[in-house]
Formats: sequence, structure tokens, C-alpha cells
Amino acid sequence: MENTPPARHPAPAQGARGRVLVVDDDPTVAEVVVGYLHRAGYTVEQAGDGPAALARFAAHRPDLVVLDLMLPAMDGFEVCRRMREHGPVPVIMLTARGDEEDRVLGLETGADDYVTKPFSPRELVLRVDSVLRRSRAAAPAAGAGPLSGGGLSLDPAARQACRDGHGLALTLREFDLLAFLLRHPGKAFGREELMREVWGWDFGDLSTVTVHIRRLRGKVETDPARPRLIRTVWGVGYRLDLDEEGPGTPVDADRAGAGDRPVVPPTGGRSR
Repeated sequence: MENTPPARHPAPAQGARGRVLVVDDDPTVAEVVVGYLHRAGYTVEQAGDGPAALARFAAHRPDLVVLDLMLPAMDGFEVCRRMREHGPVPVIMLTARGDEEDRVLGLETGADDYVTKPFSPRELVLRVDSVLRRSRAAAPAAGAGPLSGGGLSLDPAARQACRDGHGLALTLREFDLLAFLLRHPGKAFGREELMREVWGWDFGDLSTVTVHIRRLRGKVETDPARPRLIRTVWGVGYRLDLDEEGPGTPVDADRAGAGDRPVVPPTGGRSR
């Protein structure tokens, strides 16, 4: 991990930007991350294992959690699940391996982003800034009305979603993704566009979008293996069809489309 001190600039008031819980059993990593976040103006709490993290989470609800995947006693996946039982909270996962399986499982657990060790702490601060900015922007503007179509209904003010009258358990980012698609029915979007419009990122690993589309289909489609609502547009990306007539796209064919390229970044490539 890069330990180069950040460029000198006037530090913002401590805690002015929000509260972050850092969970990592490596004291060196934790010390560096905590230091950089402090200097960036965040109030930071620290925990070295899962039970301690859950206790601190319950005592002082953070605005965001930086969560190591490999923890003693309880891994990061389980910690994330238990935190999410108490409501949505942005989570950035840290993993010592770049394995696709770990990244996909982390995102499917509900993590908003992940960072692979070794990493630049300055980049991690930028990730924290980005995820927090997007989660706060998710609060609807005054007068924002409900969205509906294709059996789906979303209430942005209450952050509630239903399919045919039945409530949907959506993560923060899944809700934002579905709301965006409902605002633009019938229009195809590439993964780069979705990452920019929903995540607020101008760069990043596009597998993030792929995984969230897959999870969202599992929650809103009658048959996720043949999706009728969230369709793959070959060579482009994805489109929300509110007219469900016609056969769905088989999952195998969907994965062959240009909108679902392999989620593993090229060897030696830069995954952000």
C-alpha cells in the first residue's frame, strides 16, 4: 500500500464531511487509512474484527463503512449482511485478492464499491468521497413523485419499491439503478453510461454494473433466467421494457451480448 504523504493543503474541520467506520485487522493498514480519512475531514472510528465492528456500528451509526473482507472470527461478507439488516449504509470493501469471485460476492452482498490491496490511500479517500456524494444525492428533490410501470412502483421519498404490490428488498444502489431505468423506459444505456449516471463515476470496473443488473433482475423479474423487463441490447447495454409482451432473453444469450462482457479485468490492467 502506498504510504506517500498527501499533498499539503488546509485541512477541513474535523468531522465536517461525515463519520466513517474503518474495519481492518491489520494495524498498519488501518492506521494509514484512518490517518488519511482524518486529514480529509472525516470523523473516523476503527475496529479490528467483525464483532467489534458491529458493536461500534450499533453505538454510532456511520455514514460509510470501509470493510476488510478477510477478518478473524467473522468475515466481511457476514459483517456487511448484519449491518444491512439495520438499513442501508454505504460500504466499500477491501480485499487482499483480486479474485473475480470475491469482488462479485462482495457486490452481491451489497457493497457499493471495492478496493484491492495493495492500494493507494489517496485513491481510497476519493472512493469514499464518491460513494458518500452519490448516497447523499440519492435523497429525492422536493416534489419528486413516484415512479411506476411494468408492475413496478417506486417511491423515491420513502425509498420504497414494489413489484405487483409486493415489497422489494433493494440495496441503495439497486434502488438508484431501478429508479434511473424507470425514468428512462425504452432507452438503451451502455454500462459506461450507467456507471456515470447511477454511480457518479467517470471510471471504474464495469463488472460493478453487470453484477447489479444481475441482482436487480433476480428481484424484479418473474423468471430471472429469461428477463422480460431489464433486457440486454446487443452491442449497447441494457434497456427497461415496460411492455412485457414477448419472450425474455435467455441468460446464456444475455451474457454473450456486448452489454455483458467478462467481468475479469485484463491481466495487468488497472481495476478501479
